[in-house]
Amino acid sequence: MYYLNRMKHIIILGDGMADGPCEELGGLTPLEAADTPALDELARRGRNGLLATVPAGFSPGSEIAHLSLLGYDLPEVFEGRGTLEAASMGVEIAPGEMAMRCNLICIADDGTIKNHSAGHISSEEASELIEYLNRNLADGRSEFFPGVSYRHLLKVKNGDKRIHCTPPHDVPGHPAAEELVRAEVTDAQETADYLNGLICRSRDLLSAHPVNLRRVAEGKDPANSIWPWSPGYKPAMKTMGEIFGVREGYVISAVDLILGIGVYAGLQPIYVEGATGLYDTNYEGKLRAAVDALRNGADFVFLHIEASDEAGHEGDALLKKRTIENLDSRIVAPLLEELACFDEEVAVALLPDHPTPCRIRTHTSDPVPFVIMRSDVTPDRVVKYSEKAAVAGGYGLLKNDEFIKEFLKNEI
Repeated sequence: MYYLNRMKHIIILGDGMADGPCEELGGLTPLEAADTPALDELARRGRNGLLATVPAGFSPGSEIAHLSLLGYDLPEVFEGRGTLEAASMGVEIAPGEMAMRCNLICIADDGTIKNHSAGHISSEEASELIEYLNRNLADGRSEFFPGVSYRHLLKVKNGDKRIHCTPPHDVPGHPAAEELVRAEVTDAQETADYLNGLICRSRDLLSAHPVNLRRVAEGKDPANSIWPWSPGYKPAMKTMGEIFGVREGYVISAVDLILGIGVYAGLQPIYVEGATGLYDTNYEGKLRAAVDALRNGADFVFLHIEASDEAGHEGDALLKKRTIENLDSRIVAPLLEELACFDEEVAVALLPDHPTPCRIRTHTSDPVPFVIMRSDVTPDRVVKYSEKAAVAGGYGLLKNDEFIKEFLKNEI
């Protein structure tokens, strides 16, 4: 077991922040094009490197990357995204139950997946649709639970998780009929057929719902289909206290997945009013929650900002650049000012979980740039926080649990 050293720690996670060259930005990545004096100050004062967050054999989802960067052994603990989100939502997964993330998505008139988010439908509209599905689609074997915006939960009794489900954000523009659930083994065919039946019936039900009729009349994308994916059973995970000696830890996010990972990791969730997971999220509220937690006894805070990932999924390089500048000016810059007044030292780490390149609008498994700033870490010569600059960082390339062990740094 590792024992957390006496200083406090905060990880700032800019979800999907890494990228590749963007034509709209003159061939620069959003990180390179953005005006980021605070991120660059972290790079100058800290030590930089690249982190491989997606182990071989796993797809580059946020659930995989987050568990990996927090030091978890993926083959041992990973049980699907739905089970993690259920923990955040307070939904118990009983023996014999399978949980899945369930998006509300928009399918275009030509049958292709227009987007994974139903045009970033509001939580209020989505909740009305989910409750409608519980009354008219759920059959006693299945049950829907409303989440935030397009992100919801589906539980299925006696489901077989040995199925292939395509994350909808991976296949914008693809024919939905070609991406339906497929059985990986013969015994799972019944589960695949059951889920595909739910998808098909949901399209008939949702298309005629007043919420969607109103959205179409307003020129918005309708939430005209469900899309379940990432199945699993209840996981068995040790907490970060058991593994690393974290005594009082917190997770701050607008995303149920991240909050759920935090719950299983033994971190207490902090819910911030106005935190949306989009470019309009309450940056100041999230920062204040993090600083207050550090001042009031926390020795570990995980501060998650989703906005850049959503901009990447939209393929909007200019918006992604703006979300990074918001992270810089509204989170990192004021945080560094606050920490300068602390009586105790606070170690700071900054990184994405995975790249979400605007060009392809989905995640990749390429290593991500990270920086660790701590008094006993010797700075390297890197002066800019970016994908290319981190290649020359003093840490080189880390993988598996090497990042979190270096950041928390035991005193044994």
